[in-house]
Amino acid sequence: MRAWRGTEEVDLGGPQQRALLALLLVRAGEPVSLGEVVDVLWGADPPNTAVNVVHRHVGVLRRLLEPELPVRSAGRWLLRSAGGYRLDADVAAVDVLRFRALSRQARQAIDVDAGRAATVFAEALELWHGGCAAGIDADARAHPVFAAVEREFLATARDAADAGVRAGQVERLLPALQEAAVRAPLDEPLQAGLVLALAAAGRQAEALAVFQRVREQLADELGIDPGAELAAAHAAVLRRDTARSGAAAGPSEPVQRPRPAQLPAAPATFVGRRAELARALGLHTGAEAAATVVISAIGGMAGVGKTTLAVHWAHQVADQFADGQLYVNLRGFSAEAEVIRPEQALRGFLDALGVAPQSVPTGLDAQAALYRSLLTGRRMLVLLDNARDVEQVRPLLPGAGGCLAIVTSRNTMQGLVAVEGAQSMTLDVWSAEQARDFLGRRLGAERVAAEPAAVEEIITLCAGLPLALAIVAARAATNPAFPLVATAKELREAHGSLEAFSGADAGINVRATFSWSYRTLSPAAARLFRLLGVHPGPDVGVPAAASLLGVPIRQVRPLLAELTTAHMLLQPSPGRYAFHELLGAYAAELAETVDAASDLRLAQRRIVDHYLPAALHADRLLQPKRVAPQFAALPAVVDVVAVPFEDHRAALAWFTTERAVLVALIERTARDGWDLETQYLAWSLDTFLHRQGHWHDWVTARRHALTATERGADRAARSGAHRHLGHALMQVQRLDEARTQYTLALAGFEGTDSRTEQGHVQRGIARTYLPGGHYAEMVRHCELAGELYRADGNDNGYAKALNEAGVGYAYLGDYFTSLQNCTLALAIFELLGDRHGQAAALDSIGSAHHGLDDHQTAIGFFTRALHLCREVGDRHGEAETLTHLGDAWHAAAGGTAAREHWQAAELILSELGHPGADGVRAKLAEAGSPS
Repeated sequence: MRAWRGTEEVDLGGPQQRALLALLLVRAGEPVSLGEVVDVLWGADPPNTAVNVVHRHVGVLRRLLEPELPVRSAGRWLLRSAGGYRLDADVAAVDVLRFRALSRQARQAIDVDAGRAATVFAEALELWHGGCAAGIDADARAHPVFAAVEREFLATARDAADAGVRAGQVERLLPALQEAAVRAPLDEPLQAGLVLALAAAGRQAEALAVFQRVREQLADELGIDPGAELAAAHAAVLRRDTARSGAAAGPSEPVQRPRPAQLPAAPATFVGRRAELARALGLHTGAEAAATVVISAIGGMAGVGKTTLAVHWAHQVADQFADGQLYVNLRGFSAEAEVIRPEQALRGFLDALGVAPQSVPTGLDAQAALYRSLLTGRRMLVLLDNARDVEQVRPLLPGAGGCLAIVTSRNTMQGLVAVEGAQSMTLDVWSAEQARDFLGRRLGAERVAAEPAAVEEIITLCAGLPLALAIVAARAATNPAFPLVATAKELREAHGSLEAFSGADAGINVRATFSWSYRTLSPAAARLFRLLGVHPGPDVGVPAAASLLGVPIRQVRPLLAELTTAHMLLQPSPGRYAFHELLGAYAAELAETVDAASDLRLAQRRIVDHYLPAALHADRLLQPKRVAPQFAALPAVVDVVAVPFEDHRAALAWFTTERAVLVALIERTARDGWDLETQYLAWSLDTFLHRQGHWHDWVTARRHALTATERGADRAARSGAHRHLGHALMQVQRLDEARTQYTLALAGFEGTDSRTEQGHVQRGIARTYLPGGHYAEMVRHCELAGELYRADGNDNGYAKALNEAGVGYAYLGDYFTSLQNCTLALAIFELLGDRHGQAAALDSIGSAHHGLDDHQTAIGFFTRALHLCREVGDRHGEAETLTHLGDAWHAAAGGTAAREHWQAAELILSELGHPGADGVRAKLAEAGSPS
C-alpha cells in the first residue's frame, strides 16, 4: 500500500497505522466501527489501550491526509461516524475505488460491446500492484475484509477473460490473468479463462500447459478431475475454437428444469437501511455473473429488521437469478419449539428443484452433495432466514458460482465469515430520521406532522427498534381518531417495562420475540443476562460483570461472548457491553420474576463493592494530598474483582470509561437509601469530574450527597456536602446558589476546630467574586483561607490560597505581589509533589509576566503548565492555559501560533459547554483569518 501527495510519496507510518488506513480505504464511504478496527489490528486479543491507540492513529492519519489541518480539528476526509470512523475519498484518488468503478462499467458493457469491456477491464486490473494491503502485517492482511477485496480481483479477472476472448482482445489482459491464476491455482473458471485467452493469443502450447498443470494439481490436492468448464476450454483449444460462448455453450435443446420462486411477499413498508441496502446490492450485480458463491450474513438483535431487509433485497435482485429463488425459515428463534434441521430444509429444497422423494438420499452429506450438484451452472438466490447457528446453515449453502446466499440470524455468523468468506452485516436500530419516515408512511405524513412532539417521544421511548415502532404504529393505525399524544402517554407510563409492546400475537410481541433468544442461552449466560438488568448501566466492563456474578474474570468472558453472539448484548467498544434499552427492560423484568430477592440484593451489593473501592483508590492517585473524609466506615466488601491501577494515568482512564456508570450508580444508591455509599461515591468523583469539566454531573452527584447527609445526624458531613455543592455550582456559573451553599457550610463549621474545612469554604467564597470583578474581596477571602490553613498545618491548602490570592493581585494590576505569592506557592507544591498545584501556579506566574509585558518568559511558564495540565487530566485548566498561551503569542508576535492555541482552547471549552468559549471565539474573530 502506497500513497502520494502530488508527485511526492507519503510515509504512511508503521504496519498498524497502515493497516488502519487500508481498512478505511477498502470500506471508503462506509462507517467502520471501532470493533472492526480493533479486530483487524489485534484480532482476538486486543490490549486494554486499544481504543486509545486507534484514536492516536486516526489523529496521525488526519494530519497525513490534510497537513494544513489545525490542531484537534476533525478535517473533511476522515470523519467520526456511527460509533467509528468513515473515510470520504474521491474515486479518482484511491485505486481500489477506481478499480471497482471501472469493473462496474466493464460489466455493464460486456453484452453490448465486448471490446470496450475488455479495454475497461484492462484499465481496472492494471491498477493492481501485488496483493491487497501489501505492506501490513500478515495477520491483518489475512482478515476477511482484505480477503474479500482479493476475491473482487479474481472475479474481475474471470470476467475480463470472458470479455477479452469474446472480443479477440487478450494481449493487454494476459499479465493480470496470469497473476490471478497464480493467486488462485484451483479456481477452475479463472484457469479456464486463462486457457482460452492464451489460445486466443496464439499461444496454444502455453494454454495446454496451464490445463495440464491445473489438472495435476486438482488430482494431487483434491483428488478430482477438471470440471465441465475447464474441460470445455481444453477441448476448445484442441479444436482451435476459442470463442468463449462456444466453449460454454450447452445443448441445443436444454432440459427444462423447475424454477422455484419461494420468496415471501416483499414488505409493504421499507424505510431506512439505504447504506446497508447499497452495500448489499453491490455484492452481486446481474452483469457480474461471478464464479464464486456470494454469501451475506445479516445479523442483529431481535426485532431490528433482519428479515425485512433480506426479503426486500432479495426481491430487488430476484430478476438477476434466472434459475429461481429458494427460501426457508429455519426457526432458529421462534415461538415453535422445534428448530428446522438441515436435513428438513434440504428435502424441501430438493423437492422444489424437481427431485422425486424416492430419489432423495438418506444422509445429510449425501443430500447436501446432491443439492450442490443441482445448483452447479445455475444462477440461484437462496435465502436462509432466522438461522440458529453456522452448523445449521453450512449444508444449505450453494457450492457453485453464480449463486447468492443470504443468511439472517440473531447470532453472529463468525464461522461463515472466517471459513466461507461471508460478508457480515450487523443491523443497528433506526435513527430518529428513519423512525420518523416509517411512522409517516404507516400513519400518514399529515398525522405525523400535526403532533411532532408526540412523535419524537414515541421514537425515543421505542429506542429506535423497528419491531417496537411497528407495534405502536399498528395500534395508532387501528385507532385513527386517537391523538398520538395518547400513544406517547401510554408508552411513557410503561417506560422501563415492556407492557406497552405486548399483544396476543407472538410475532408482534416484543417480550415474546426476546424470549425466543433468551431460551437458547445456557443457564449461566441466562443468569448473567438477568443480573445485568440490575446493573445501573449504561454499559459494563468485564471485571464488573464478573463481580456481579461473584466469579473470576476467566469465567465471565465466555458468557459475555455467548450473549453478544446471540445479540442479547451489544459490544460498542472492546471490553464494554451494553443493552439495547428494551432488552435491558426485559432483563430487569426477568430478574424480578426469576431470581430471589436475596440474590438481587446481593447483586446490588456486589455492584457497589466493585465500583466504590476502585473509585476511592483512583481518586487517591489523582490527588494524593487530598485529606480523606471523616465518614463512618463502609461495610465489608463481598466477593468482587478488584480493579488495579498502575498510576494516575490508569486511574484517569478508568474514571473516563466508567463515568456514566458511576453517575448512574450514585443516583441508584441515593434513591435506595444507601446514604453512606452515596457520600463516599460523591467524594471519590470530585477530583475527576472537576478536572475533566463534567460539571453538571458533579452538581448532580453533589446534590445526591447532600440529600444523603440531610437524612443523617453528622453535622460535619452535611457542612462538607454544602461546601462541595458550592464548588460544583461555581463551575456552572450559578454564583448565587454557590454563595448560599458556602454560607450554609460556614454556619455548620462554626464553633468547631475544622479550620481546614473553613479554609476550603473561604476559598470557595473568594472564587464567587472573580466573575464580577470584585478582586479585592477575592484576595481578602483567599488570605483568610491561608491563615486558617497555616493554623491547621495544611501546607497544600496554604499554597492553594497563596496562588489564588496571587491571581487576584494580578487582576488588580499588582504583578510583583502576584509573582511573590505564586512563586512561593509553586515552591510548596513542588516540595509536596502536587503536579496539579504546580500547573496552577505556573499558569499564574505566566499571567503575571504577561501583565508585565514579558511575553517570552510568560510563554515558557504557560508551556510548562500546559504539559502538567495534560498529564493530570485537567481539561479546564488545559483550556485556560491554552487561552493564556494564545494571548501571550498574540502580544509577542501575532501570527498563526496565537490562533492555533486559541482554536485548541475553544474546542475544549465547547466540548465542556463552558461559557468561556464565547470569549475565545471573540479573540479569534478579532484576530481575523491567517494571512
